[in-house]
Amino acid sequence: MKPDIPHILLVNPWITDFAAYDFWAKPLGLLTLAGILRRHDFKVSYRDCLDRFHPMAPASDPGARGGRGPYLKTRIPKPGVLGDIPRNFSRYGIRPEWFRRDLRALAQPDLVLVTSQMTYWYPGVQETIGVIKEIFPETTVILGGIYATLCREHAADCSGADLIAPGPGEGRILELAARHTGVAVKCRFDPEDMDTYPYPAFDLQRKINYVPLLTSKGCPFRCAYCASQLLFPKRMKRGVAAVMAEIEFWHRAHAVKDFVFYDDALLVDAENHALPLFEAIIRAGLDIQFHLPNAVHIRGITDRTAGLMFRAGFKTIRLGLETTAFAQRDGLDAKVTAAEFIQAVVLLKNSGFRKDQIGAYLLVGLPGQTSASIIESIETVKRSGITPIPAYYSPIPRTALWQAAAASSRYPLAADPIYTNNALLPCYPGAFSWEMVSRLKNLSSG
Repeated sequence: MKPDIPHILLVNPWITDFAAYDFWAKPLGLLTLAGILRRHDFKVSYRDCLDRFHPMAPASDPGARGGRGPYLKTRIPKPGVLGDIPRNFSRYGIRPEWFRRDLRALAQPDLVLVTSQMTYWYPGVQETIGVIKEIFPETTVILGGIYATLCREHAADCSGADLIAPGPGEGRILELAARHTGVAVKCRFDPEDMDTYPYPAFDLQRKINYVPLLTSKGCPFRCAYCASQLLFPKRMKRGVAAVMAEIEFWHRAHAVKDFVFYDDALLVDAENHALPLFEAIIRAGLDIQFHLPNAVHIRGITDRTAGLMFRAGFKTIRLGLETTAFAQRDGLDAKVTAAEFIQAVVLLKNSGFRKDQIGAYLLVGLPGQTSASIIESIETVKRSGITPIPAYYSPIPRTALWQAAAASSRYPLAADPIYTNNALLPCYPGAFSWEMVSRLKNLSSG
C-alpha cells in the first residue's frame, strides 16, 4: 500500500526588536528547503509571520503593498534584562490571532520547520514556536537558521523546538523528513552542486514582489566580525547558465522585475563568475533590475566591473568599507585601502551610477572604537560623494572578535544572545546614548 504523502509546514517567525524594516529581506534558506521538499513530492505549506501582504493587513497601509517597507508593528514589553534601554520594544509582523487562524486553516502537518535569523531575535522565535505548539501539540518542530547555528545550546534550551538543526540544511533535509515522517525518498539533486538545486519556492508567498538570488555560498575572507565562514564553511558557486535560467524563469513566469543578490562574496574571482554573469544579463535584454544590499568587496570594483553592472541594470550598490581608520584595521579585515575605496567610487560614478545609488557600510560600536573615529569615517564617505550607512555592530559568538567584544561590553554577552542586539551598542563605552545615535543618524543623512 502506498503511504500517504507527508505534509510539511515551513514557518518564518516574528521579529522582536527595537526596530525592524523590510530591506530586501526574504527567508531564502527556508524557501530553498521548501523547493527541495516539493521536488521530492512532499506536500508543503508555508506561513510567514512577517508577511506584509497578509489579507488582514490594513488596506490603507502603504507599506503593506510595496516592494520594501515597514513591517506591521505591535508594541510589547521589553525583555527584563533590557530595562535600561530608553526605547520601545515591538513585535514585527502579523497579529498573533491572524497566525493562529492561518494555522488552523491547515491540515495537521507531519513536521514543522522553523527558521531563525538574528540571534537576539530569539524571543520572536520562542513566541512563534509556542503558537505552533498550541495549535499542533503533537507535531515535531525543528528549528534551523542563523540563531540555531550560532547559539545551538541556547536554542535547544530556550526556543521550544523539539530539535535544533544547525548549519546548511540542503544536504540534511531529506534525511530529517524521512526520520520524522516515516517516508524516505531518493535524492534527486546533488547538495554539493548548486546548479542542481530546485528553485526556492517563492510562489508560496502571497506576492512575489522581488526575487533573491544566491549565485555563490561562503566567503574566502575571514573578517573578525563576520559569521560567513561559520554559516557557510564551504565555498560553492553556480554556473552562469543556471543563474540566467532562474532569472528568466521568475521574470517570464511571474513578471518579476527586481532581483536581489544575497551573495557574501559576489565579486570574488569576478573574471570567472560575476563578470560573465553580468555580460549574459546584458545580452538577454530583459526589462529587469538588480540590487546589492549585501556589501560587495571594494577591490572587485574595476572599470570593467562598474561598467557591466551599470549596463546590466544595477540600481542599489552597497560597498563593504566598514571603517576609514585604515591604519588600525589589521585586526578586523584586509579588504581595502583608502586608495582602493576612492578609486571604486570614481569608477562607479564614471560608469553612470548616481551618488544616491551608492552607499558604504560603516561599522559602528566595535570594541575600542571611538566616537571620533566613527564620525571621521562618516565624513570621509560623505566627502567621496556617496552615502554613509552606519551598520551597528552585533557581537557574534565564535568569530575572532568575540572575545574582545565580551571583554569590552557592559553586558554579559555570553549569558544571553539578547545582549548582542546591535541597537544596544553593546560594546560602546558607557551607557546607551540616544545623543550618540541621533548624532550619527544626522551626520549620515545630512
